[in-house]
Amino acid sequence: MRSASAVRTVGGMEHKTLIAYASKHGSTHEVADQIAEILRGSGLDVDVRSASSVDDVDAYDAVVIGGALYMGHWHRDARRLLDRMSDELRERPVFVFGMGPMDLEQKSVEGARKQVDHALAKVPDVEPVSVAIFGGVVHPDELHFPFNHMPEADARDPEAIRAWTDDIAAVLTRGRVTPAT
Repeated sequence: MRSASAVRTVGGMEHKTLIAYASKHGSTHEVADQIAEILRGSGLDVDVRSASSVDDVDAYDAVVIGGALYMGHWHRDARRLLDRMSDELRERPVFVFGMGPMDLEQKSVEGARKQVDHALAKVPDVEPVSVAIFGGVVHPDELHFPFNHMPEADARDPEAIRAWTDDIAAVLTRGRVTPAT
């Protein structure tokens, strides 16, 4: 348990961030956990939950939503969270990430970004502070034909994830104070 002196506040209240992930095979969950650890290292209180389990965001001052990209679409649980919580999400900073290109070539990243932007366009009231695209992961032994013939791949870039998360921490901690001990 944290001591009161370690609790950071915004306007006298503890600042809490939700990271909601939508993952089919677990790599998006792993990235959500990595983001959470970085934000915690910046003094933020963070919860990590599957997007499908989120039915209320009132307890959170900021929300990070991540989803895998499959067959040209951002994961449906991420899209549904945006749709269900659009009124609440527009009242707080929202950060979005998508995972999916099998390489980090500009064309691949741009294509993935278009998929996420398409999903975001369906919820125009929610304007993310930042959107990032991270490389995806393929474990052929977890996939069905014909995808099980794809080569093993992990295009995640931990440094890019860290840099994006550091930017989130900077936005969320700006103007915050730590109570005196």
